[in-house]
Amino acid sequence: MDLSADPLRYELLAEVGEGSYGRVFKAREVAGKQRLLAVKKLNIRGDASDGGIPAFMIREVALLSKMKYFNHPNIVRLLDASAVPAERSLDLTLVLEYVDQDLSTFLSKAPASGLSRDRVKDTMQQLLCGLDFLHTNMVLHRDLKPENILVSSRGEVKIADFGLARIYSFNMALTPGVVTLWYRAPEVLLNSVYMSTVDMWSAGCVFAELFLLRPLFQGYTEVQQLQKIFEVIGLPSEDDWPKDSPISYSASWGPRGSCTKLLHSLGPDERDLLSQCLAFRPNSRISAAKALAHPFLTEH
Repeated sequence: MDLSADPLRYELLAEVGEGSYGRVFKAREVAGKQRLLAVKKLNIRGDASDGGIPAFMIREVALLSKMKYFNHPNIVRLLDASAVPAERSLDLTLVLEYVDQDLSTFLSKAPASGLSRDRVKDTMQQLLCGLDFLHTNMVLHRDLKPENILVSSRGEVKIADFGLARIYSFNMALTPGVVTLWYRAPEVLLNSVYMSTVDMWSAGCVFAELFLLRPLFQGYTEVQQLQKIFEVIGLPSEDDWPKDSPISYSASWGPRGSCTKLLHSLGPDERDLLSQCLAFRPNSRISAAKALAHPFLTEH
């Protein structure tokens, strides 16, 4: 499964991360520009009768290779991919452009006084440009969080990790366990139907985090996560509760009317954009394209 006729040659420099399926290395291109690279080495145990390559890995490679040809500045680039069958396992290697830190690391180094308004604006603008590109191409990321948003030393923002991404179709089977809990939209928590607006909810959570320097909603169970959301955005009306949710509406979920005490430092434009990203009803939530035209991001 090579993306190029001539596979990219590189030397591994250091291990920078480890996940359940494999390891991530920092590497350097041997010839040519001698670029720094990120190399994901995944070992999938079991033979084809066990189901072969997990679907999420096939999706990640397929989506990244599809997007490679657009070369969007806010999507991490897949430069090469290869799959080598070994005895009762498969070695899958993804070679991606290297970005030295994720947004989580970037925020951990921010001054206690917080990021400047211009830095917040620039970060959100780039993140939303990447999301708009994905959604225009019918791709849902479904796991947007600071660990999956890369920030280069030059301030370039790139969306990464497409292991949970899907091409959106109207009859697609929806997986309830998508999106890390703290960034998960209410409709996913409520096991309801969802669409590209789940990414906009996650973007809203990231937007708030750029101001707070910590996650906005930190629940440890799905029920607690919903309660924390309703403490901030207020309990929706019963009419707005998704009809297909197996979880029934109750007035005890949280207070009516939104509480903005957590974000009292926000100006009117920031608060308006945040409230449109964090709208309870998915069809009331702002799209990435509309968010890019919001006064907070367009004013000079």
